[in-house]
Amino acid sequence: MSRKLVAYFSASGVTAKVAETLAEAIGADIYEVAPAVPYTKADLNWMDKNSRSSVEMNDPASRPAIEGKRDNMADYDTVFVGFPIWWYVAPTIINTFLESYDLTGKTIVPFATSGGSGMGKTNEKLLPSCAGAKLLEGRIFKSNVSKAEMNTWASGLKL
Repeated sequence: MSRKLVAYFSASGVTAKVAETLAEAIGADIYEVAPAVPYTKADLNWMDKNSRSSVEMNDPASRPAIEGKRDNMADYDTVFVGFPIWWYVAPTIINTFLESYDLTGKTIVPFATSGGSGMGKTNEKLLPSCAGAKLLEGRIFKSNVSKAEMNTWASGLKL
């Protein structure tokens, strides 16, 4: 079994595609972080301050429920965590995912997709959810990223 896991949350399918490319490129297992209550298009309307995603992102303590858990998280040394950038950070469901496990001794590597913004304060907001783990700097990828580009990036990480 691989000692690497690519875990991802994808609201529209873009991050899922990037996660699949990464997992193939580095020979990692893959796991979808699925919300217990799937997001609707209305939930994702960031222009509506009352939409579910807006309400969650405006509350730093928000921890949307996830469906199930990865039962063998202890088997992995490195966890690549993928997500779309929301409000210049990771969606709070990523905090839910990270806080669901004992990450002691693991290396967490964030990667994201974005319509135009960078990683913003992603690591600053994720660090408290990564107790005992080493959190590396993340990177934004376009939906059409190649396996070769992913492999080059992952190979250059200090794991």
